[in-house]
Formats: sequence, C-alpha cells, structure tokens
Amino acid sequence: MSGLIVDRVMPGSIAEELEVEPGDRLISVNGHPLRDVIDYNYYGADDLLELELEKADGEIWELEVEREEGESLGLSFQAPSPARCGNNCVFCFVHQLPKGLRSPLYVKDEDYRLSFLYGNYVTLANIGRAELDRIKEQRLSPLYISVHATEPLLRESLLGKSGILPILEVMKELADARITMHTQIVLCPGLNDGEAFARTVEDLARMHPFVASLAVVPVGLTEHRKNLPLLTPLTKEFAASFIGEWGGKAQLLADRLGEPFMFLADEFYIKGDIPFPSLETYGDLPQLENGVGMIPLFLSEAEQVLEEAEPFGEARITVVTGESPYHYLADFLERLSEATGSSIIPVAVNNRLFGPTVTVTGLVCGKDIIAALQGRELGDLVLVPDVMMKEGEGVFLDNLTLDDLERQLGKPVQVVESTPFGIYDALVERQG
Repeated sequence: MSGLIVDRVMPGSIAEELEVEPGDRLISVNGHPLRDVIDYNYYGADDLLELELEKADGEIWELEVEREEGESLGLSFQAPSPARCGNNCVFCFVHQLPKGLRSPLYVKDEDYRLSFLYGNYVTLANIGRAELDRIKEQRLSPLYISVHATEPLLRESLLGKSGILPILEVMKELADARITMHTQIVLCPGLNDGEAFARTVEDLARMHPFVASLAVVPVGLTEHRKNLPLLTPLTKEFAASFIGEWGGKAQLLADRLGEPFMFLADEFYIKGDIPFPSLETYGDLPQLENGVGMIPLFLSEAEQVLEEAEPFGEARITVVTGESPYHYLADFLERLSEATGSSIIPVAVNNRLFGPTVTVTGLVCGKDIIAALQGRELGDLVLVPDVMMKEGEGVFLDNLTLDDLERQLGKPVQVVESTPFGIYDALVERQG
C-alpha cells in the first residue's frame, strides 16, 4: 500500500492547522503516490501542494496548501522498512554475530534509500533499472557504495552473488548523471589486496570527482565465525606494510586529483603502531563515520580542550572505552587530570562478546562494561561514550540500559559525546 504513516505533527505547524494527526496516511502529493519520505521531499518541494490524506477511520481528505518558500508542513513519518540484502558476503559481520543481541542487528539491509538518507553503505548489487532511474531522476546524491573490487568475477566472489551488473558500469552511469559517490573497500588480505586492490583504486580514481572519496577498511572478524570462509585477520606486520606502500600513494593521488581521495582506516595505524598523518590530510573528513580520521580528530580536539581547561576542584571520574583508542584517550585524560586537578581514569573494556580481535569502542556491550568495572574504585561517576549506545533508544548491543549499569555498579552512569569536548563538558557540569 502506498502512502506514509504520519508519526508526528509539529505544534503550530501547517499540518496541525489542517488537523492532520499521527496515524493518518499521506497517500499522495500533487498527484504523485508516495512510496517513502524521499518521494515526499521530492514531490513536496513546491509552495502550492495538493495532499491526499487517509484518516484513521478510512475517510479520504483532499487538502490544498499554500505556504511560504521553505516553510515546512511540520510532518515526520515512520522510518521505511529497509530492503533486505540478497548478498552472501564472505566477510559479512551479521553472519558473525553471537546470539542474544537486539533483533534489528540480525537484519541485513541493502537499501539505496538508506544510503542517501543516512549514509549507509550499499553494494548496489541488488537494484534494477527502475531503482537506477529513480536515483538519477530524483538526484539521490551522495550515495555510499561498498565496492570491494572492480574486477567483476572477484567482486561476485566477495559478495557471494553471481550475475550482478559490473559495478563500474553502474557507477559510470551514476557519474554521468552527476551523482556524488563515497566508496569503501573492505580489505581482505589474500583476496582483494595486491594487484586487485591497485586496479580498484585506479578505476575509482578515474571517476573523480563524482567518486569523491575512498575508504579502505580492514576486514572485521569475530570469534563467532562458524562454518564460514576462512579469512586472514589484520596483523601488525600487514598493517605496517600496507601503510608503508599505500600511505605515500594516497598522497600522490591527492596531488594528482587536487584533493585528498583515498583514506586508510584508523585501525591500520593502531594495529601497525604507526603514527597518524596530520589531520589536514583527511580533507573535510568525508569518511569519519567509517572509522577514518577519528583518532587524528580526537588528538586535535584534545589539544584545544587542554588549552581551555581550568582547575575546578577534586573529582574522581571513570571513563570507559574500547581497546583500540585506549592509548590516545589515556594520554589525554592524564593531561586533563593535571589541568583540572581531578582524577580521570580510563578503563579499556575487553570485548568478550565478539572476541579479542574486536577492539573498537562502538562494539562494546553493557555486560562487558560491568565485567571490566566491577571491583574497581570508580569514584563519583562513570562516563560511557555515546557510540556504545543505540541512538535514540538508550540501550547497548546486548539490550542492557544505563539503569542496568547503575544497579550493577552502584554508581551514576552518564552517556557523553565521545570527543574531548564531550568528556570535558561532562566534568564541568558535574562540578557545577
């Protein structure tokens, strides 16, 4: 059934004046049936609108709206159900999840709409002509595309799906329509590295500026890989060697293209114990949400916070983190403790849920935090970075809540923005 279910009506809005209510179904705008919120935004951009609305009792309303330029109707809608992924990727993280997590985590989505709306990465291996035409017509830009390899047979092997359109053909069609694309390669040592990797990088660089960036992310493996293809994890030696080869080539690409283009995930530098390049080499941080440039940005912001920090009295605070950023966080907190006169202690949480190879902060669960903190002197407050929590729901990966942590630890627990400013602001607020 076409149409969008109204989730919320903003007070004082045009929609409230028209007596639109949550639960109503907006069927069409200016005669165009609505499939999703993208259609609503695209067809509802005019100042003169004709709305077809179905009320909860089934009555159909036809409404005419005249509004000022840029004025919102004041409607928000229920999120679209994501299209399910038809791939069987050899490195799929969902296939490596343990039991007992939030049920949505087991859903594999592959939806170009979510790529446009929220920056989700998609392979574009499951769309057809109608979807491609819609992307071009409605200018759904930018898109975030998981390429992994441009050689067709290798890509099919990595995605576990045959008969798909060659990704370069799809991307060239999008580039011709002036669609901006951010791309990623999940690097699997022994599969899509070496010559295959070099070819992929060059193929994508040729489509710059419409291919605006490329992130290289090492494959993530948990201890729950059962009956799955054997993959080689990222080692210190491989990471150091890869940076040695491709760190310089990334700079040559930037010189050639006129701006930074290829970025290596922070995990390469952490694993290889190699100093990070300067923050300037990351451009405008187009791949930040992909774990690229987070530590350099943290280090830069840490210096800013330390310049502003002032003594505000004694306090003892515990800050939890994943194992990957522990070294950088610990150095900052030691200096911040000296500047403020407080005792701010970092604790790296061993990831028992996914296994020791998973060390990022965003995949730490509530039970592992409790295990890491029990028996410690925690002081006055425990700070938890927001990346550990499900946005808008206040739960960890294992469904535990902040209240659960507070009961188990006997201390107040507060979620903070996972930046130096977030930590410092929480300390200042705590001290009044």
